[in-house]
Amino acid sequence: MAEKGLLRSYLEFPVLQKILIGLVLGAVVGLIAGEKATVIKPLGDLFIRLLKMLVMPIILTSLVVGAASISPARLGRVGVKIVVYYLITSAVAVFFGLLMANIFKPGLGLQLGAGEGKAIQAQAPSLVQTLLNIVPKNPFAALANGQVLPTIFFAIVFGIAISYLMNSENERIKESATTVYKVFDGAAEAMYKIVGGVMQYAPIGVFALIAAVMGTQGTKVVGPLAKVTLAVYLGLILQIVIVYGLLLRFFGIDLVKFLSKAKDAMVTAFVTRSSSGTLPVTMSVADEKMGISKSIYSFTLPLGATINMDGTALYQGVCALFIANAIGQPLPFSQQLIVVLTAVLASIGTAGVPGAGAIMLAMVLESVGLKLEPGTAVALAYAMILGIDAILDMGRTMVNVTGDLTGTTIVAKTEGELDESKW
Repeated sequence: MAEKGLLRSYLEFPVLQKILIGLVLGAVVGLIAGEKATVIKPLGDLFIRLLKMLVMPIILTSLVVGAASISPARLGRVGVKIVVYYLITSAVAVFFGLLMANIFKPGLGLQLGAGEGKAIQAQAPSLVQTLLNIVPKNPFAALANGQVLPTIFFAIVFGIAISYLMNSENERIKESATTVYKVFDGAAEAMYKIVGGVMQYAPIGVFALIAAVMGTQGTKVVGPLAKVTLAVYLGLILQIVIVYGLLLRFFGIDLVKFLSKAKDAMVTAFVTRSSSGTLPVTMSVADEKMGISKSIYSFTLPLGATINMDGTALYQGVCALFIANAIGQPLPFSQQLIVVLTAVLASIGTAGVPGAGAIMLAMVLESVGLKLEPGTAVALAYAMILGIDAILDMGRTMVNVTGDLTGTTIVAKTEGELDESKW
């Protein structure tokens, strides 16, 4: 009974706090034990394997469901406007992330890969070849081989096809498509449930990996992680002030007034670290404080919680460069462009749940040849990021939700569906 009570207490304790505790304890144990701490590294390797197991199934199921959820009947002016807005702001966010990473150069000099040989080969193909490779010759082979961009492409196309079939006048086709949609929806939910289980193990995995890193690298890893945090939060501030501020001003809306109205949703997102969990508050803010028509926000906000991940996309840019620098293989400009492309496409299907950014980062790393394999330098650098991921997640989720409200407000203004009396 005591053991059962202990397990229940562990599961009920917030994951955020458990990971932070794991990070601190791992650092302390690593500094005290030195290289002896590497004996527990297999516990961390297990965590990496669990994450790697989830990446491709989540890409396929969540993207198919996300694409299929957009009804063709609603892909009119509102749909086109909001999707274009989401994609452009996400791309700009990644550029801000890469800009901050190139300025601060976090991870440079860590040399986590020193002495391990060339475990990672990050050779960049030409940009034209990369774009051609997005279209898979065999989608099943792309899925089996962990090829991220081709799988993303196929999942989106397949999802759109299902969406059209679900609106068919032929009842047989409509019913079949709906069944396929429900299968993928159920599979996606199952994957999210597994993610939740894996995140319960995350504190143990982070503890083991950080202990190994600190045992071999010492205190010199603290500075680079501080640089990552600074770079991410500066980028997030720039995204709000420059991107959202200029867009709102262009449409005659004051940024300060907008932020004043949006603060409830922003604070909720910061605390819960969940775009989906914040959705009821976000919709309430759009309705009661901003005067946005329900016909607009009931479509744009749920869609945004699924496909608009500006803060998360920005985080990918910073963290991908940190990991590349930490293992002594800085990414050239051509591969940084691949990071932008992958982060934007992957954000379309990233679930609005805590910790989803960690899965998305694994996808981005795979796309530029940084294989997340147990025992490699990439896995160690990834574990370092995961140790502070909760801190970064709070800021990026807040920006995700702020971006959703910004786009919704702009679309409502252009469609004449914004109550000006509330402004």
